[in-house]
Amino acid sequence: MKLLTIQTATPAGSVALTDGERLLGELFLDVRRPHGGWLLGAVEQLLAAAGMAVADLDGFGVTIGPGSFTGLRVGLATVKGLALASGKPLAGVSTLQTLALQAPHAALPVCALLDARKREVYAGHFAWEEGLPRPLSPERVLPPEQLLHELHGPILFVGDGAVAYRTLIVRQLGSRAHFLPDVYAPPRAAHAALLALRAFAAGGALPVAQVNPVYIRPSESEMNKS
Repeated sequence: MKLLTIQTATPAGSVALTDGERLLGELFLDVRRPHGGWLLGAVEQLLAAAGMAVADLDGFGVTIGPGSFTGLRVGLATVKGLALASGKPLAGVSTLQTLALQAPHAALPVCALLDARKREVYAGHFAWEEGLPRPLSPERVLPPEQLLHELHGPILFVGDGAVAYRTLIVRQLGSRAHFLPDVYAPPRAAHAALLALRAFAAGGALPVAQVNPVYIRPSESEMNKS
């Protein structure tokens, strides 16, 4: 199944072209530019380099959150437009589960952390099972101090939240804390594509209108209304 998958939930964004589990190409940018300024050009560049057109694809994948509200909206708007124009199916996947795929077949539980600002993190707790990181608890947004008090045993941390709060994590967990190198901190579209492929195989594709962002935390406007 040929998929084009977009990851714009974080400041580092990427686009991947896959055929089954084979990665045909991936364009990754961590340059702190708005995703709307480069995303469609990256899609066109990747398809052209592979000698393919949108019509050659079998479907699309996209990270739906948690993450940057603006980044999620840009990625979803782009991929929904492509899916509607081509009539191809779409699967949305978790940003945190995508991030956990940076630690394949880890022997330790994986804690995927994204910096949510406001002294909070988006957190997902996973264990590898049957070739995928399976969630051990619901994804949440909370202060890192609270999260660390709830964790037991050795943990492998990954994500820009782990980078931002590494000093705190080590101070609270000591030798129980393990980290992937910072180069693995951004989630990748190629890994989101694997989750999208599994979703398609399990019948998890949804009508385009039903694929919506999962923010976890209310937006500023929603909080101001309350």
